[in-house]
Amino acid sequence: MSPLALCLIFSSALFCIGLAGALVRSNAILVLLGIELMLNAANLNFIAFWRYGPTHSSSTGVMFVIFAIAVAAAETAVGLALVIAVYRHQKNIRLQETSKLKG
Repeated sequence: MSPLALCLIFSSALFCIGLAGALVRSNAILVLLGIELMLNAANLNFIAFWRYGPTHSSSTGVMFVIFAIAVAAAETAVGLALVIAVYRHQKNIRLQETSKLKG
């Protein structure tokens, strides 16, 4: 099996774990953790295709990953700020109870 195929299998497994964590969990922090795992799987795909592609002399894959990491950091900061705001309001971070903030 080629190294690219192994990287893609590992990346798809990581993405599936992140997706299951984001869909199954009711805790907002664990949902954010699942989303971060999915973003890391996408970054692994970028690096794998950059490294094992026909021409890996240009650094386009690395630039995509750096941009994705910057977006993920901003997403995490906004997500944690929302979680803290919800916790201050209702002293709970369960996602099923966030509908009480309407109105």
